[in-house]
Amino acid sequence: MGHYIENNLIREEQLEFETQYHWIIFFTLKSLLTLFIHPIIQRYSDEFGITNKRVIIKTGLISRKTLEMNLNKIESVNVDQSIMGRLLGYGTVTIIGTGGSRETFEQIADPIQFRKKFQELSF
Repeated sequence: MGHYIENNLIREEQLEFETQYHWIIFFTLKSLLTLFIHPIIQRYSDEFGITNKRVIIKTGLISRKTLEMNLNKIESVNVDQSIMGRLLGYGTVTIIGTGGSRETFEQIADPIQFRKKFQELSF
């Protein structure tokens, strides 16, 4: 995957889990209209990771949006999956932080494993 997460680790922090967009992003109208360029860029430029201290998510290639939240500042990680998402292993991950901040990321591969790793590290 990319290098953003690896380059922004702090002292005594190590990457515990990393995921990306599921391959289902290639089967959308936006994918077809952009001749599959948009999902290729999206899949290889966006990063989703959990370290032993925080959740780090980076989206975007030219304009960048990052979410870096300490594990103790996250109230919950919610996963929503359709029937097709359960069968194929993708879903929507919503991170709810203290103070009501909410970030949602759709079509993520292994969302249940993402939540499970967060739960293991937050206790």
